[in-house]
Amino acid sequence: MQTSGVDTPERTYAPFILATTAVAMGIDATVYFLIKGITIVKEGEAEKIKLGEFPSLKEVMNQAVKAGVKLEVCEQSCMLLGLGRGDFVDPAKIVGAATLNDRILDADAVLCF
Repeated sequence: MQTSGVDTPERTYAPFILATTAVAMGIDATVYFLIKGITIVKEGEAEKIKLGEFPSLKEVMNQAVKAGVKLEVCEQSCMLLGLGRGDFVDPAKIVGAATLNDRILDADAVLCF
């Protein structure tokens, strides 16, 4: 789950690195973007983020997707920030809040903010 957006670039890499690692371990991985986190999968934004010696966020995102990581964008967060369905990178998929709840229940997990 990613809640941090382009305004806090130091927080944008971790979900992709962790998800890519999970896939390498044989675990299905999906990154769910909500609140300001949706801004990093907005078309053209990930290319602008590059920290230190790391590749750009776009490169890290592409590696994650190529490895099999799925990207899901919270529909209600889109409404909150005024972003539309065509504003996001392919293959990001817009889904409802129930999708996140179902994933949490399936994992027998608890989500805290």
